[in-house]
Amino acid sequence: MTRFILNDTLVESTATPGTVVLDIVRYHQQLKGTKIGCREGDCGACTVLVGELTAEGVEYKSMTSCLLALANVEGKHIVTVEGLNMEKLSPVQQAMVDESGTQCGFCTPGFVVSLSGCCMTREKVTEDLAVRAIDGNICRCTGYKSIERAATSLAAQLAAKDVQDPIGWSVQNGFLPSYFAGITDRLQAMKTDVTRSNNEQPSTSNGIPLSGGTDLYVQKHDTMHHAPVRSIFNDEALKGIRIEGDQCIIGGAATAADLMNSAELKELLPQLEKHLLLVSSTSIRNMGTLAGNFVNASPIGDLTAMFIALDSTITLTTSDTPGMTRSLANESRSIKLKELYQGYKQLDKSATELLTAVRFTVPSKNTRFHFEKVSKRTYLDIASVNSAIRLDIDGDSIREAHVSAGGVAPVPKYLANTSTFLAGKPISNDTVRAAIEVMNEEVAPISDARGTADYKRLLLRQLFFAHFMELFPERFTLNELVA
Repeated sequence: MTRFILNDTLVESTATPGTVVLDIVRYHQQLKGTKIGCREGDCGACTVLVGELTAEGVEYKSMTSCLLALANVEGKHIVTVEGLNMEKLSPVQQAMVDESGTQCGFCTPGFVVSLSGCCMTREKVTEDLAVRAIDGNICRCTGYKSIERAATSLAAQLAAKDVQDPIGWSVQNGFLPSYFAGITDRLQAMKTDVTRSNNEQPSTSNGIPLSGGTDLYVQKHDTMHHAPVRSIFNDEALKGIRIEGDQCIIGGAATAADLMNSAELKELLPQLEKHLLLVSSTSIRNMGTLAGNFVNASPIGDLTAMFIALDSTITLTTSDTPGMTRSLANESRSIKLKELYQGYKQLDKSATELLTAVRFTVPSKNTRFHFEKVSKRTYLDIASVNSAIRLDIDGDSIREAHVSAGGVAPVPKYLANTSTFLAGKPISNDTVRAAIEVMNEEVAPISDARGTADYKRLLLRQLFFAHFMELFPERFTLNELVA
């Protein structure tokens, strides 16, 4: 049985843990405001808010319920558009009306839910943050400017929000229904029951290990839907970001949003937030985990490209015993992330191993890191080609280099020859142009729906140029590089 609060109601569901929350909401609870759109996490019509008890109170995040497993919401608060309704329109709903932000209305509930998350965040709500909150929601008939105006209007209304107690302030000022004020106590009362791991329940102990599931449910919907799964998404032993000596260590269940919000990572990699904004949408970043991205083994995985270039090491832990992921007491081994990929969707990993952590050497003041990506849309899209680079420099020379590329091989590609070539070379136009020749010899793109092989080679060349132009703007211009 899975227990959670749905809007103002306690739900005790006996559905199989792999059932997606979208179906629980619509078909089990008959709340039809949450819409079925793409079932791939792209359109945002099924967006819900998921509230989780933390030391600071309840933290809410937007998630696409079409990819959200029931097992991952145990002990949490799920908010649909019905759970935001009051006697009169909320300021979020009113802003959509005032700015003519809805026509057919199909996408409107998702937009309202995503924007309502701004009322609950402990961040100061700026226009940029409000617009970013709806980056995973698609409208096919209204045009985005009216919706962006609604977001801007909301940001202005939330300027006075108490960021220390956003829920209390929002309830008092009519942004949220009054029942929100009691959710913390209600989740706390459930805590004893819900802190048990799904791994310890007989019905799920032998199930499929499930983290965020953001691509697994797209690729294997028929297999995963209603499947017995054991959730590792909520396992605290697999989370966290910490610095130990010269190593940055990140738990495998850390999400892309965790990376983006980490003060430690922002200090180490100042451009990381900018890079991560190119990775999917807010609602997917709140769900997709680091380990899930790695073991999914997509040749164009954005996080994979970044962490290969960081020369990361991963920890694989045998977990064939239910409940052992909490203590990580089983046998572990470490390998370089770049060595995980043996062929298309083939990994140096057994079925009983979990990717429990990733680590990389902390960048120094002489380290430069950069990520680039080309896709049909700037945001919320799969890359045609992506690339990342880490350079450790010594004066005017490159002491050590690590370069990765996606979309140019059957696997996320570590460009070993290019990296070796760059080491010891001066930071110059000649070096970059010569490295391009080496790089062309070690990639093997194929023509597919995202472009021809020649086009992908061209894209990778341009991304490689972009790395150096961004990292050393005083040294490089595109005209000089291609001359």
